[in-house]
Amino acid sequence: MSFKCLRTRTRAFSGLRSLAAAVLLLPAVAFAEPHPDAIAVNVDQAKLVKLPARVSTIVVGNPLIADVTLQSGGIVVVTGKGYGATNFIAMDRGGEVLVDRVIQVEGPTDQLVTVYRGVDRESYSCMPICQRRVTLGDGDSYFKQTMDQAGTLSTQAGGASKSTN
Repeated sequence: MSFKCLRTRTRAFSGLRSLAAAVLLLPAVAFAEPHPDAIAVNVDQAKLVKLPARVSTIVVGNPLIADVTLQSGGIVVVTGKGYGATNFIAMDRGGEVLVDRVIQVEGPTDQLVTVYRGVDRESYSCMPICQRRVTLGDGDSYFKQTMDQAGTLSTQAGGASKSTN
């Protein structure tokens, strides 16, 4: 077999290998595209969505990712709790499914700065100056310390507003 023939076969095999990889990766790429009817919400934020007025029951696939609260008039409040996708189903009093939609929870929109101290991570919201911001994935001690401070502040603010009334 000549060198030229071997080189042609190698190119053909390489082309087949690329084609096979593309065929195998095609489903992953297709699933990565957002669902056209998906409700996109950022983590730690809420969005109002109008549903049919006769909705009486809401079921959330994974409440760790999103929370959905039914308000009067068919309005729901969708709150991003954790990163990822889940769904919610809205039913009427008879159990008929009126809506089945995907909720896609994405990262925060503020100017986030992430500091790594070894394997521990700290997050700061820098709008316009940097302040501590608790974000999923932060180190345990940073997360707990920041939450404790926020809780203390909230308690103090609640006590101060009661004493002034």
